[in-house]
Amino acid sequence: MLQKTRGIGMTSQRTRDRMVARLREKGIRDEVVLAAMAAIPRHIFIEEALASRAYEDTALPIGFEQTISQPFVVARMIEALRGEVPLGNVLEIGTGCGYQAALLARLAKEVYSVERIAGLLEKARGNLRPLRLSNLRLVHADGTRDCPKRRPSTASSSQRRRPGFPARFCSSLRRVAE
Repeated sequence: MLQKTRGIGMTSQRTRDRMVARLREKGIRDEVVLAAMAAIPRHIFIEEALASRAYEDTALPIGFEQTISQPFVVARMIEALRGEVPLGNVLEIGTGCGYQAALLARLAKEVYSVERIAGLLEKARGNLRPLRLSNLRLVHADGTRDCPKRRPSTASSSQRRRPGFPARFCSSLRRVAE
């Protein structure tokens, strides 16, 4: 299992480092975010057949008609969320394959990630298991309706707003300085 996280060839640390260099060239400036992107192996979150494309700046299918967001989008979202200050408790709506949750877990005190698609949540659990992130909690729920009982979040992240996403929920997402 450890070999899977290390990677070889197009899934190697060297390939991750090239992805980080490209993110830096595209304007990502938060070195803490870039270090997390270099540390978390994106290839373990996608199907093995696509592993050679894991570090391209493109979205890739992860099943259940969902995609893993392109690295630049993920880095930019986390950079904006952090605002160059440490993250406390983070609520992520939409676990997906678990990649962004893993990155957030490297940067936050605690991460609560909510996924509404049970099969995708189980896939994320399997993807995340080798990383042993003790500060990450995965919950099966519709994050727009029934968020888990948790400590108040200092930051919230949602990959996309789907049709029917309640406006009252969107207005309740806010960034709080610690």
